[in-house]
Amino acid sequence: MSEVVYEETATMIAAGELQSFVPFGREHCRNHPNAFNLQLRELQPASELWSSDGAAGLVGSLQEVSLQERERECWQLRKGCMGAREEDVEFEEELYTAGNVVVWSQGSRTQASNVYKAFTVDSPVQQALWCNFAVPLNKKDEEVEQTVCIVQSSCINVHTITGKDFISPLPFQVRERETDGKKRSFAPVLYREPLPTVFSMLHPLDEIAPVVCKPAGLFEGCRVQYASDSTMKIVFSCSQPSVVVFYDTVQGIHSVWALRKVTHDERSTVLRCPAEPAGTSLGLMASGFLTSHLRNTSRLDSPGGSGAAGALHSHQSRIITSSPGLHSRVHSPSISNMAALSRAHSPGMAAPSFSGASRFNTSFHSPSPRHYGLLHSPNNTMNETMLVPEMEPIIPDLCMEQLWSETVTTPCHRELSSQASKVFLTSDLCENRYLCFLVESHQQLRCVKFIESNDSSQLIFASVTIIAAKDAEPLQNIDVMLVLEACGSLVLYTGITKVSKVFVPGLLSPTFSLTNHIPHLSTPMENVSTPANTGNRHLQRLDETAMPSPVSEHRGPNIKHHEASFLEDYTFQQATPCIHALRDPVYNRVTLELSSGTMLRISVPEIVLVKWYNIYNAPGGPSAHAEWNLFVTCFMTLMGYNTERLTWTRNDWDYLLGSHYHRQMNFQPVCVPAFPPSSPSLTLDSSAPLFPHIPVLFYVLHLLYQELLLDELQRARASSLVCLLQQLARDLQLEEYVDLYWREYPSLISSFTENCIIDQGKSTLCPSFLKGKPPCVFSWLSRCLRGEEVPPFPYLLGICQRTRLMVLSYALYILGDDNATSKNVPKYLVKFSAGLFSFVIILLVLDCFTLKDLESVPFGVALPIREAVYRCREQPCSDWSEDVCLLIGRQDLTRQAHKMTLAKSKGSVGSGLSLEPPATTEADEEEDGMSDIIQEVTGLIWSQDLRVQEVRRLLQSSRPVRVSVVQLPEVSDHEYIEEKENKLLQLCQRTMALPVGRGLFTLFSYHPVPTEPLHVPKLNLTGRAPPRNTMVDLNSGNIDVPPNMTSWPSFHNGVAAGLKIAPASQVDSAWIAYNKPKSPELANEYAGFLMALGLNGHLTKLATLNIHDYLTKGHEMTSIGLLLGVSSAKLGTMDMSITRLLSIHIPALLPPTSTELDVPHNVQVAAVIGIGLVYQGTGHRHNAEVLLSEIGRPPGPEMEYCTDRESYSLAAGLALGMVCLGHGSNLIGMTDLNVPEQLYQYMVGGHRRAQAGANRERHKSPSYQIKEGDTINVDVTCPGATLALAMIYLKTNNKSIADWLKPPDTWFLLDFIKPEFLLLRTLARCIIMWDEILPNTEWVKSNIPQIMRGTFDPSEDFNMETMVQAQDYITAGACMALGLRFAGSANSEAFDCLYEFARTFMKIMSFSGTAAVTGYYNLQTGLSMILLAMSMVMSGTGNLKVLQLCRFFHKRTGGEMNYGFHMAHHMALGLLFLGGGRYTLSTSNSAIAALLCALYPHFPAHSTDNRYHLQALRHLAVLAAEPRLLVPVDVDSLKPCYALLEVTYRETKWYDETTVELMAPTMLPELHLLKRVKVKGPRYWELSIDLSKETHHLKSILCRDGVLYVKLRAGQLPYKDDPQGWKSLLASTINHHNSGVRAFKPENISAFTSEPALVSFAEYFCKTSEGMKHRGDTLGLFSAMLYECVTQECPEMLPTYIAINQVVGALRQGDLLQTFPLWQLRLVVELWDSRVLQDTTNRHNALLTSEFLPIMKNMVDVALDSWLTDNSSVLRSYMRGEALPKATQSIMLACILVYRSIPFLRNTHTQLEGCSSLGDLLSRSSGLGIPLRDLLSLVPVLLGSASGPLNLPGFPLQAL
Repeated sequence: MSEVVYEETATMIAAGELQSFVPFGREHCRNHPNAFNLQLRELQPASELWSSDGAAGLVGSLQEVSLQERERECWQLRKGCMGAREEDVEFEEELYTAGNVVVWSQGSRTQASNVYKAFTVDSPVQQALWCNFAVPLNKKDEEVEQTVCIVQSSCINVHTITGKDFISPLPFQVRERETDGKKRSFAPVLYREPLPTVFSMLHPLDEIAPVVCKPAGLFEGCRVQYASDSTMKIVFSCSQPSVVVFYDTVQGIHSVWALRKVTHDERSTVLRCPAEPAGTSLGLMASGFLTSHLRNTSRLDSPGGSGAAGALHSHQSRIITSSPGLHSRVHSPSISNMAALSRAHSPGMAAPSFSGASRFNTSFHSPSPRHYGLLHSPNNTMNETMLVPEMEPIIPDLCMEQLWSETVTTPCHRELSSQASKVFLTSDLCENRYLCFLVESHQQLRCVKFIESNDSSQLIFASVTIIAAKDAEPLQNIDVMLVLEACGSLVLYTGITKVSKVFVPGLLSPTFSLTNHIPHLSTPMENVSTPANTGNRHLQRLDETAMPSPVSEHRGPNIKHHEASFLEDYTFQQATPCIHALRDPVYNRVTLELSSGTMLRISVPEIVLVKWYNIYNAPGGPSAHAEWNLFVTCFMTLMGYNTERLTWTRNDWDYLLGSHYHRQMNFQPVCVPAFPPSSPSLTLDSSAPLFPHIPVLFYVLHLLYQELLLDELQRARASSLVCLLQQLARDLQLEEYVDLYWREYPSLISSFTENCIIDQGKSTLCPSFLKGKPPCVFSWLSRCLRGEEVPPFPYLLGICQRTRLMVLSYALYILGDDNATSKNVPKYLVKFSAGLFSFVIILLVLDCFTLKDLESVPFGVALPIREAVYRCREQPCSDWSEDVCLLIGRQDLTRQAHKMTLAKSKGSVGSGLSLEPPATTEADEEEDGMSDIIQEVTGLIWSQDLRVQEVRRLLQSSRPVRVSVVQLPEVSDHEYIEEKENKLLQLCQRTMALPVGRGLFTLFSYHPVPTEPLHVPKLNLTGRAPPRNTMVDLNSGNIDVPPNMTSWPSFHNGVAAGLKIAPASQVDSAWIAYNKPKSPELANEYAGFLMALGLNGHLTKLATLNIHDYLTKGHEMTSIGLLLGVSSAKLGTMDMSITRLLSIHIPALLPPTSTELDVPHNVQVAAVIGIGLVYQGTGHRHNAEVLLSEIGRPPGPEMEYCTDRESYSLAAGLALGMVCLGHGSNLIGMTDLNVPEQLYQYMVGGHRRAQAGANRERHKSPSYQIKEGDTINVDVTCPGATLALAMIYLKTNNKSIADWLKPPDTWFLLDFIKPEFLLLRTLARCIIMWDEILPNTEWVKSNIPQIMRGTFDPSEDFNMETMVQAQDYITAGACMALGLRFAGSANSEAFDCLYEFARTFMKIMSFSGTAAVTGYYNLQTGLSMILLAMSMVMSGTGNLKVLQLCRFFHKRTGGEMNYGFHMAHHMALGLLFLGGGRYTLSTSNSAIAALLCALYPHFPAHSTDNRYHLQALRHLAVLAAEPRLLVPVDVDSLKPCYALLEVTYRETKWYDETTVELMAPTMLPELHLLKRVKVKGPRYWELSIDLSKETHHLKSILCRDGVLYVKLRAGQLPYKDDPQGWKSLLASTINHHNSGVRAFKPENISAFTSEPALVSFAEYFCKTSEGMKHRGDTLGLFSAMLYECVTQECPEMLPTYIAINQVVGALRQGDLLQTFPLWQLRLVVELWDSRVLQDTTNRHNALLTSEFLPIMKNMVDVALDSWLTDNSSVLRSYMRGEALPKATQSIMLACILVYRSIPFLRNTHTQLEGCSSLGDLLSRSSGLGIPLRDLLSLVPVLLGSASGPLNLPGFPLQAL
């Protein structure tokens, strides 16, 4: 009894995660406008209210009555399978039904529930369930369709998760129904005919088919027939295995039937005889199909969790239908099991449940138990003629065969029996499977064990076990079930084996002893303990699925009475609610229904092996030592040992007395009474189960021991394991193994002396793997370091991971075999189955090896890996993964792997880098829209001056301008005011042009906050007049101001504000709409904002509805901004939706018969450019054809196409150029269009060609106002055609096309060409001949025709003005081409050349005479283009000379300096500081096209001028910008800093491979020109980015603000603090290594390193304090170690230095108790030897480079040699195999043998002793494998006599 009580207390598991449970759907339904609330019942069709007769109608009505005014609710839970989310696999799904509403929700422990789908149907839902149907794809495969089925009284609604809906009408009315997730069951109301009662449906579109059944037993020969017995009720069905459980309501017994597809023979048998007499018809699922089982257990069977389990063996889904069911207690959640039990016995309650079906069926059953089956009894009186003869037979799909039935007990017992209220499948830890059914009337859980037959086609049912239970639920993924006992205790069972009680916190635990309720096992398994099975099997049948859970409020008074009477005895009942039912198991969670009516959800810990659980969790319970003893005893007993007789395993006390620890404490040898080896009792029992496997088990444990030795944290376990190993090795007579263990634990192994006899006759022979040398991993690594041949090392797959890793790492790194991890693995590893340094690191990372793991590797083994790490740290690859960077300790690279940016958002830092707010000089400077430029970066790029502030001053437009006009005496006040306002008007021309430049300056510098609107700086057109600072305004009415003057400037202001937003920002459709201004006067700004969002790629997020909304407003600016924006965002994508959007605005792209839309001209221009952008580079034939004809579109008759024709023609030309960009002569499919010839004609003029195709009709009537005749108007078509040719043949170097564009070489022809067109032609010709552009003045001048360059003959008739203008425009065109060719390159030659021409032009302008000939406008145009060209070349560099020129022109506001020139100059300024110095221009084809659109050399004359070029296109320059600024950021301070870069250019035809040094932050050249970018030392850790393979990595860095993390080396100062490098703490130590150690003061450590561990070490171990005064030498040593570590930058080596020091100290003092540390020291020494002695050049690669190691090595040699000299006899005794006298001598001997690599020498004395000379000794020992150096150290012993060493002639031993 006491034993049992102990068991009780010991095995109590606490349930976790207690939380109250309320179905989520209930709360949702309260707010749901469901059919119940809307009284939809009134609208139901009469058929749904129909019933077969009054009684049925009455029953139906009564069923709907609820005492509580609430709809009946039910729900079921299952584990989530809906597109199971990877990151959250464990979620639960709930299907909740109430009234007409079904709610499907999902939720998990970490996430709140949310509604997935909700359905409302017309009539009350009978049941809702999940079901998986199989849809055949072809003959073999099928797809599983997941659905929700909603059963109503006359139909089923099936809703698939993919959105398909089906309605299947039913040929009968449904009362109750059943599911197993694949099958569905409904109950037809039966009439007089014995029709089939069980139906199936395989797919919603299939007909419902009857199920046939094949009886077993006596009626083996009976034919297959329809199932039609109404007394048989289905209580359970399931798809894996495919079975159905029936209950016979007459005999009161359960049976199990297999469900499968019907065979062809069975089908034909049934169809041949449709009208069987009722006596032989099969009544399968009769009245009680959906009984309590339905409500409680059906969820167990659905494979919902896996989502793909099949019903039957072919995964066919089906619905099984059956007749009405018993109303059991589970319809209401708060009815107790006892209540249901009592009600089941109550005749008053039971009768209605059966009458619903039986009253329609005249058959009766014989009570005889002889032939239990689904057949009616033979003496049935039913008449054959009762079947209607005209009925067509229905083809069945499924057939059932009986597998098992309960044995019939005595009649009295049977009367008490009732139908199972719950059926489920469970399995135990041994994978035995059970079918369990809960019989509430007996408070029994009956568990039937079943197994699959060999061919898996049949199930064989075995014994039945009965467990006393009130309720039970399975927890399938931990292979247990939770049983509620009658007393209210929760007990955990695995299969039929009791595991433990479950304690639920907060609920009172019943005080009854469980001994009264031990299950009555009917199998001989009572005392067999089942070993744990760790495999996690997910049995599909146990997936928690459909369990409708009616939460009942239908409590009858007698139920309450029973409940009370049942619980009267329990005194604790009143105090705390007790559990009375279980439901809804999912994973390891289950719901408890309490007596108080509430529900709790608990989780059962996934620990079933309770003994182990208790050992770990019991307070003050057994220790790990006891657990190990338990294992050893069990293990050795199984091998046949008598552990009671073995001293060391006898009991804990003896173990303790003999333990290593005890000997340490006492320093006394313990006399262990050993049994004599000959004792017969110590012979092993050869019948033990593991006896034959002893050799294999020993070898496996030995390999595990080797694995444990490689982990510092597992060493204690290794010493426990070695005790077991030495015993096995002794008994297997493996002397070498015993010797190996003795060497490693000399003091421990010496105390073991017992041997046991293994009967060699009965045991298996010693396997071959035990015959060789024992595998020793340290020895293998040591041989590897010495460069000797190494045999493959054995390892256990999946267990010896560290062994495998170390062996392969050494093979890679030490042996240099780069195939070690691929082809040559067998060379180094043999599976026992019952820079190369970078490869090492990658190998470690692939095995999830981290720095933490490296710390646990013994220091000697780890040293080569640390060296590989160190070398990788010196020369890393830029594209290594974050894990690799973490392992090698490069925080800069690790951080680089995190995507960080520098850009800041308002009020917060965009991504975690701390940046100070910009220093503002005035309070309102924030409002100028340029405050987001990152000043930390600009401060580094331009650290010597304030040029960025100057640019902000020049570009700000939000403050009033200064209007300084001196009032002359003769000027009246009124005239003076007018003068001031005229002056202000001139200044406003400049102010209005500023936003275009500001947009470029602030490009992509801001991350907006989603909750705040974007601030758009005001465009301030007022002035202040000194000295009184009076306001000057243009609205006073004194002067005429042009109408709509501010429309386009406002648009540009909006673009500038929008361009600040970085492409990586979080912008969505709602935020874009949120920024829409309320006042209509800001609409132009918003239009610009939309265009900017397109240019930075965010407009793609704008909802189509919003785009439609904006376009239908008909606001011209908004349409322009939107069309250009979406086109830019979809650059080159050929997006069809955008194409349609643009086509509506281009009449030429609409069908000729379409309605003419009144599209404003500028919108048409924008749409045409949009087509060019969307189809850029695609060579799209249709668009090219339309655009080609649109260049020469003639004016129409009704004044259409008559104004601003130039801008439309130019737009068509630019768009055509973009569509065919760079295609040259390879325009596929366009040869018939003659594109180049047509463009040439547009350029030089000629006869107009007839319009072809769809637009012929449109251009039939000529214009009545513009009389052009049938010739081409070159003034309109030339610019577009010229640029189209330039773009089509861009960079093709096509000489013949370029020659078309040469300027004329006669004065006569020159007169026919507008000078402006000469600029375009020169530009076009130069960019076609791209490779011929050279950055010098000679090349620019070579573009001027010969006739202008020579001396002029006065007799020639030429116009001086024509010549000068032509010269200037050609020069400007060539300069423009030069600017494009070297855009963004900061090429100094190109810049000098352009600067020279700019100076020349300014000189000409300063002479009024020459200026007058050329014309001020022409000179200013040329100068503006040259200035823009210079800005393109120096883009993003902020060049001071260009800035000075821009500032000079900024101040020029009078005279001819109009709005367009200001725009050009400030665009130049914006390009010069593009993106605040972070961006520059690209020279890709796409970028050149964008720049040609943006910098078209005809700028607007005033702010509303769009005649020649649409102003909005000026912003397309953004499309040419690319981030190329590289900003080094110190990884420790996270501040931008200076770093030296080495940039290597690839070889090109102009120059060889070149390397230059740049100080970053710097603008990089275009990436395709580069081969490598490298962060150069010595101040920072080196980092190389190789661009020869791919540029993606560097591109991604540049896109994230160019942040390149760098790490300062120890002792170095950043360039900002120490530009010359003279202040470095290492500068003084360069001359002499040791002087650094002497000069090093530990208090200066913080200057060397910021690592907290090293700073603390310096603080506590290196500074002289009171307690450390007498330890000066130790302090000095520690300081030297610290200095070594920080200067070499390997702080991780400090523990290694200390460990080496400790080993040497312990050896000298004789404190070593095991040789493990010496193994490590030996590995260190061997690595040192291989690195330094063999290869002096390798010395700098070794980690231990100081004199420290040689000193330590010398100390060890001296200590060991002196001991050996004094104790040579001990070594001889060892060689002779004699016992060793003392423990201390034994330890020192082991140390020598390990450190000197001396192999197993037992019994070698005959071979070695008595050598006469050194040569003799060497020859004799050659086969032993002793390294020469170590053999020489043994010479005094081996060659000497007992009295002393032998002096060899001519061989001084001192030299050894």
